[in-house]
Amino acid sequence: MAEIEREAMEYDVVIVGAGPAGLSAAIRLKQLDGDCNVVVLEKGSEVGAHILSGAVLDTCGLDALMPDWKEKGAPITVPVKKDNFYMLGEAGQIRIPNFPMPPLMNNHGNYIVSMGNVCRWMAEQAEEMGVEIFPGMSCSEIVYGDKGEVKGVVAGEMGLGADGKPGPNYEPGMELHGKYVFLGEGVRGSLSKQVIEKFDLAKGKEVQKYGLGMKEIWEIDPAKHKEGTVTHTMGWPLGKNAGGGSFIYHLDNNQVYVGFVVHLGYKNPHLFPYMEFQRFKHHPMIADLLEGGKRVAYGARAITEGGYQSMPKMVAPGVALLGCSVGMVNVPRIKGNHNAMLSGKAAAEAAMAAIKADRAGDELNDYEVDVRTGSIGDDLKKVRNVKPLWSKYGMTASLALGGMDMWTNTLGFSLLGTLPHGKSDAEVTEKASMHKKIDYPKPDGKLSFDRLTNVAFSFTNHEESQPAHLTLKDPKVPVDVNLAEYAGPSARYCPAGVYEFVEEAGKEPRFVINFQNCVHCKTCDIKDPSQNIVWTTPQGGDGPNYPNM
Repeated sequence: MAEIEREAMEYDVVIVGAGPAGLSAAIRLKQLDGDCNVVVLEKGSEVGAHILSGAVLDTCGLDALMPDWKEKGAPITVPVKKDNFYMLGEAGQIRIPNFPMPPLMNNHGNYIVSMGNVCRWMAEQAEEMGVEIFPGMSCSEIVYGDKGEVKGVVAGEMGLGADGKPGPNYEPGMELHGKYVFLGEGVRGSLSKQVIEKFDLAKGKEVQKYGLGMKEIWEIDPAKHKEGTVTHTMGWPLGKNAGGGSFIYHLDNNQVYVGFVVHLGYKNPHLFPYMEFQRFKHHPMIADLLEGGKRVAYGARAITEGGYQSMPKMVAPGVALLGCSVGMVNVPRIKGNHNAMLSGKAAAEAAMAAIKADRAGDELNDYEVDVRTGSIGDDLKKVRNVKPLWSKYGMTASLALGGMDMWTNTLGFSLLGTLPHGKSDAEVTEKASMHKKIDYPKPDGKLSFDRLTNVAFSFTNHEESQPAHLTLKDPKVPVDVNLAEYAGPSARYCPAGVYEFVEEAGKEPRFVINFQNCVHCKTCDIKDPSQNIVWTTPQGGDGPNYPNM
């Protein structure tokens, strides 16, 4: 599409993604200089439509950005009152006491929130300050300057036909140029991925690691609802098959967030993360809570879990990576929103200092230093060995060794140093012949649901006439390699039923991509053992429309 001419608009800073990182950056830029020309581009149909998080929010990021957030009416009103941690067996559970856990694991002082609603509120604050926010604007390309620096993005291209060529209602979109471009796309963002590769930003760093988080919102019996209660579990049903665990957060209005995280470094390609989540809800403790209630929303997204040692270089000429584009989740705390906000604030301060010094298009090295040596780096460095310990030695050993390491890190040292992650999540996947198939019970339609039924509760929609935003590097690989050697894991690792192998009598199996189902979790881009699937942005406004996630 290089021959297409597009109009261009000039800004001081162009921000891709209206998540906590991007919106924090926009707000901070306006706090520093009300005349700063800032635009935020969001691929969702509205701000918050693509935001999915647990979430128990550590407000330190918001405290630093807007200390008066309570007075401004932020939708952060359910403080954590009780913190539970359980180890599950198939028929029962053991509560693990809180006192042996390092202080950083304490959730008191934090809040149970919908990050989608927090982002909607942050967008209102930003717009009141003069930030331009354009939802429904997918950013499909990076625009490079004469010296190879990032100088902008292409946004708003719409109306391509299924063949990738302009249709009758084609709109070429616009180029939005900035002195600096911030990429706050979230996990495995398509533009961030390109920038990391082009500028070799991951050189010398550990591979990034990921988890798949799935979440349902339930309305439960008021007699069972305990507002402010936070519960985390480990153990059953995953056992030794995979790392991961669950979260159950009681917010207001008799609603509960029920979530399940599966670490994507599992070896057995027969593992079915979505069905592990559905099976989990039949545990007696969980079933008792949910029975008589109803599920009102569903969604899924990948989570960056590599931590401190996996963070790529965050800056290149003209561009900075924010939040989950870098990977700032504190895995044992299951929290990253506070660091995303702090990263947006730090990037804004570095960019404003550069703009005031008449710089543009260079590397914002002060931002990199701030993240690695400031509160974000301190937060992540303390827990850097928990994930590699879990991956290498399993859950039980990681609880003991990881807990010890977190305790010593609070004192400023680690006996373990910094452990490596080893292989990527795709490389870890082993051949199907090395593992037994896993028999999953059929969903009962009351506590557990099939994928397509649940996807309807993500309110996902994609214009069917557009090109599929999920592409294959080699169309032969899914059947010839992944099905033949790995039993077709894409039919299972996708939490939305996008991929299927269709077998008809007398014919070779066909690989089908139902891109209309996609909830933009990007697990396929991460876990495909052949790294043959590429996730790109669909046209603006398409995808899930999450309520209150």
